[in-house]
Amino acid sequence: MKSFRDSFHELQSVKSLTVTSLLLALSVALGFYQVQLTDFIRISFSYLPHELASMFFGPVVGGIFGGAMDILKYLVNPTGAFFPGFTISAIVNGLIYGVVLYKKPLHPVRVLAANGLSSIIVSLGLNTYWLTVLYGNGFMAILPARVTQQLVMFPITSVLFFLVAKVLLKANVMDLVRGKSAS
Repeated sequence: MKSFRDSFHELQSVKSLTVTSLLLALSVALGFYQVQLTDFIRISFSYLPHELASMFFGPVVGGIFGGAMDILKYLVNPTGAFFPGFTISAIVNGLIYGVVLYKKPLHPVRVLAANGLSSIIVSLGLNTYWLTVLYGNGFMAILPARVTQQLVMFPITSVLFFLVAKVLLKANVMDLVRGKSAS
């Protein structure tokens, strides 16, 4: 697939790696500011840099970013035992955003599609399963609370991501990263 090949080539650019590293540091820093409502529900905005990296640099970089982000966040601020399932979820999330948004026009429907796929596949599917493995609760026992969380957070995360991405694109951030002159 062309987007995977193009994204792989992003790994050869020092500027792309530098911006990705800065986004990774920002994601870790934002991870310190989260609200843990229950064992199963946590609200954080550290997802924004991950999704931006996936949009700007594609699914390969987004997947690698997700895995590195999850491990680095744990090393910097460990909460509980490390569980590789959440690392897999972060990788899948980067792949989703990268496939849906990389080198495509930013449009609210596309952002909603990426966020919707991420919510269903990663948050409600994989992460709920990982929580059942960790805590021993039944999948269907914790799913309603997680669905409620996603219903509340979906419009917030979608709008916030769209607005931040739109501002960065309007400021020609990617043209500056790629060495093109800003017009």
